[in-house]
Amino acid sequence: MRQSTLIQVERNRESTARQYDLTRRAAALGWPRPAVHVIDTDLGVSGSGSVARSGFAELTERIALGQVGIVLALEVSRLARSSTDWYRLLDLAGITDTLIADADGVYHPGVFDDRLLLGLKGTMSEAELQVLRARMLGGLRNKAARGELRIKLPVGLVWGSDAGQILPDPDEAVRGAISAVFERFAVAGSARGVWLWLREQGLRLPSLRDGQSLSGFPCNRPMWTN
Repeated sequence: MRQSTLIQVERNRESTARQYDLTRRAAALGWPRPAVHVIDTDLGVSGSGSVARSGFAELTERIALGQVGIVLALEVSRLARSSTDWYRLLDLAGITDTLIADADGVYHPGVFDDRLLLGLKGTMSEAELQVLRARMLGGLRNKAARGELRIKLPVGLVWGSDAGQILPDPDEAVRGAISAVFERFAVAGSARGVWLWLREQGLRLPSLRDGQSLSGFPCNRPMWTN
C-alpha cells in the first residue's frame, strides 16, 4: 500500500480504504485470511524511487525468499513509479513464481505476454509522474510570470499587500528575537554559543507554522527551526 504524500493519506481516504479492501480480494482468489499480509509502511511516501521505502524493501525481500504467492495492488503506481524498482520486482517475481494482480487482472511476470503488459504499465506509471511534475511546474512558472507566486518566506519576513512586496514581520517579539540572534552571534562567534546564551536568558526562538512566524519556540534543546 502506498500514498504519495501524508496530505493524500489524510484527504484521499477513499483510495486508502480501497487498498485495505484488497484483503477481501485476496480471500476471493483463494488465499486464507491469516495468510494475507498487509504492507502499509509506505503510506505518505513517494514511489518515484528518490526516497527509501521500507515497505517496498520488505516486499521485494519476501518475494526473493519465495514467501509470497501473489502481490495485490490497485494499480502499478501504488507499488512503484520507477522503472528500476518495478523491473527489479518483476524479475524477482518471475523467478519465484509470484503472481501480481491489479484491478485489471492477474499476471505472472515469468510469462512473456504478462511481463510485456506489466512493463508497459510500469512505463506509463513513470511517465505519468513526469507529466504531473511538468504540469505543476508550468503552473508555478505562469504565476511567477504574473508576479503572483508566493512561496514560504523565512521566519521574520511576510508578504506585503503589493505584488512582490516583502516586509519584516509585524510581530515585535519575532523581530526582536531575530535581532538578538544576529547581535549575539557577533559576540559568541558560533551558533552553539548563541543557543547557550538564549537558553540562559530564557528567550525563545521564532518558528514558522502554517505560514506565520511565531515567537514561542523554547530554547531548551540545540535545535533551529524555520
